Amino acid sequence: MSQSRFISVFISQRLSLLRTLQRMVRNPSTAEDLLQETYLRVNRAVGERPIEHLEPFVFQTARNLALDYLRSRRLYERTMVEDVPLNVLQSIATVASTPDEAAHAQRLLARLTASLGLLTPRQQRIFILSRVHGSSYMEIAEELEVSASTVQKELKLIMAICVGVAQRLEEQL
Repeated sequence: MSQSRFISVFISQRLSLLRTLQRMVRNPSTAEDLLQETYLRVNRAVGERPIEHLEPFVFQTARNLALDYLRSRRLYERTMVEDVPLNVLQSIATVASTPDEAAHAQRLLARLTASLGLLTPRQQRIFILSRVHGSSYMEIAEELEVSASTVQKELKLIMAICVGVAQRLEEQL
């Protein structure tokens, strides 16, 4: 496979590749960067070995780069929040909140924190994995070496506690 064949395929599929990447990452600038990286990687691969089905190879390379980007972005966002001390996170108020709303939110957060502190370590871990990390029941079950049914039941109990705390706080107002 010659370099000129690859360039011809890439140019003819550029717009389609770019649209695919934009749909995946939802950011035109990032999609352009991923398209450029796709070109570089496929160009290098074509120089190293023969590629029988070039067009699918180009699309799969672009897709893999987009998926890698999305994975790293999720990890980055999760890490950034986890690395911020709790007191800093709690001190952030929304721009549109009134002093009463901010005070109410502070009271709710304090009660929820206290309630979650009463949970077992396993329940706390389930809550964090589910609500903070977005893990599925099966992923949590595998990590904690319990059944998915156990995870579901524990999470239902945890959420009932959280809802109860919020309702009691609303009744007091």
